[in-house]
Amino acid sequence: MRALTLNEVPSAPVVAEAETPRPEAGELLVKVAVSSVNGFDLSVLGGHLQGMMEHRFPLVAGMDFAGTVDALGEGVEGYAVGDAVFGVALKPYLGGGALAEYVTVNAGFGVAPIPEGLDVKDAGGLGLAGTAALNSLDAAGVTKDQTVLVSGATGGVGAIAVQIAAARGAKVIATARPGAEADFVTGLHDTDIAVVDFTGDLVAQVRALAPGGVDAVLHLAGDGTALAGLVRPGGHLASTVGLTQEAVEGIDITVHPIMANPDPATLTTLADQAATGTLTVPVTATYSLDEVDKAFAAFTNGTLGKITVTCS
Repeated sequence: MRALTLNEVPSAPVVAEAETPRPEAGELLVKVAVSSVNGFDLSVLGGHLQGMMEHRFPLVAGMDFAGTVDALGEGVEGYAVGDAVFGVALKPYLGGGALAEYVTVNAGFGVAPIPEGLDVKDAGGLGLAGTAALNSLDAAGVTKDQTVLVSGATGGVGAIAVQIAAARGAKVIATARPGAEADFVTGLHDTDIAVVDFTGDLVAQVRALAPGGVDAVLHLAGDGTALAGLVRPGGHLASTVGLTQEAVEGIDITVHPIMANPDPATLTTLADQAATGTLTVPVTATYSLDEVDKAFAAFTNGTLGKITVTCS
């Protein structure tokens, strides 16, 4: 099969022939139609996870997948060959990723059916970013009538988080540069999204909108300690980029470090919201697998929303 294969890290993204995996007991073999680019993938290519996770070479990168079940491992129940599925390829090591024509996944975790109404082209960009967004909002306890600041609203996680928060009835303040970025964010939902320019005086802009502080911050980008100071006493900050409670010592807020947990219930919730139109997967660019280097370049250059990669 063709796959984004690394023989060492750090390494540039290159597509090459790789051995097609076989499903072990409890696994599905998925023929991948669409994958996507995530920040985690850049960390893998950059060699930043050495010493943190086992690397098995030749290493196939990629987390998100959407496609059809091609074969079942021993003991698998609840799925059949030909079923449309999506999710996140999670393994206890790096090497069996989803930027490939085929991927094996645990049938009990990190995968869910694609419901009618959700296109596979969108499902391929939903798994990891959607999970991180939903996990962050739930951890921060964002509910109706609360005010939440989404720092990093123009990326895949942020663009999904803005929509889910707005659908819950929260007041959303989102960071974006004026112009195309701001237009992208305000177009994510039919309610009013307040946009603040993070290149200017962010504190003053947020304080003007929420004088007593926001109820929650989603720290997806930016200076986490500065953002913590914008949260009201007793509020919450969910961080996907490593901020901890110790970093905000002396500030009366609760910090929730987030590691995306794509269990079947979470993936099903996201898929149902996307299928019914409550959530739009913010795919703004699509590349073929043979153009994966261009996909990574676009991600690095700050392309808005999600970048997907067609694999078959």
